[in-house]
Amino acid sequence: MEILGATLRIYVDDLDKAIPFYEGLAGGRAMRFERGGVQVAAVGCFLLMSGPESQLEVLRKVVATIAVTDVEETARVVRELGGEVIAGPVPTPAGRNLIARHPDGAVYEYADRRA
Repeated sequence: MEILGATLRIYVDDLDKAIPFYEGLAGGRAMRFERGGVQVAAVGCFLLMSGPESQLEVLRKVVATIAVTDVEETARVVRELGGEVIAGPVPTPAGRNLIARHPDGAVYEYADRRA
């Protein structure tokens, strides 16, 4: 399993207002999509999210998003090391992801760019 980087999860009230600031920081354009009623913008190492509090409450339990080369391999490694895959792998607009709980209780999203 190869970890390629991590994404900071940021929850905002107004996605349209927040995007220009983060595009300026990251030096790139935001990729926007919607997932489960939550509006999302990925820009550089930032993942901005805005939506109903009931949906954000669940998302806030995830500490970070970790980019990996292959979520299937990641699921195997997480389980071998005593972690638990609690959702996925499933397709996303940008590849695939899974949600895993580490033995210490922390919850992470792992994502790859595979179709």
